[in-house]
Amino acid sequence: MDFRPATEPDLVELVCMQEAAAVVALAHIFPQDTHPFPREAILERWRAELRDPAVAVYVSTDLADRITGFAARRHDELLHFGTAVTTWGTGLAGVLHDALVATYPPGLSRIWLRVFEENHRARRFWEKHGWKSTGRTSRSPFAPHPVLVDYERHLP
Repeated sequence: MDFRPATEPDLVELVCMQEAAAVVALAHIFPQDTHPFPREAILERWRAELRDPAVAVYVSTDLADRITGFAARRHDELLHFGTAVTTWGTGLAGVLHDALVATYPPGLSRIWLRVFEENHRARRFWEKHGWKSTGRTSRSPFAPHPVLVDYERHLP
């Protein structure tokens, strides 16, 4: 796996990969007949985040330089994280997780993220990697506005 900062030319491929994974993983949260993946809104969000100096965006790629995963962080928050459906079960997500955690600035004692309450697969992943639910919740800005649960991880 190659892990590198994302660039503007990566974004279309990244969003295509993200959409394919989201449709599979989140169909029970965002039924595609009523709440299809908001491709243009997500693409614009990635563009804005790439321009934001406070946000660090990364991609993982395979030997053919195809995007296999993505991650983004801002300060002490993990903003986005995902891998291609074709990589599920290979261990790539764990490697990507560790690579991302290593990018946080020294001196941070805690990092945090939000995950959909009903995304049980993702919640198992985060818990396996040392993240704990804080019990705090919020709502997604995307309809149907599902509940998000905050998780945190303490750093050594």
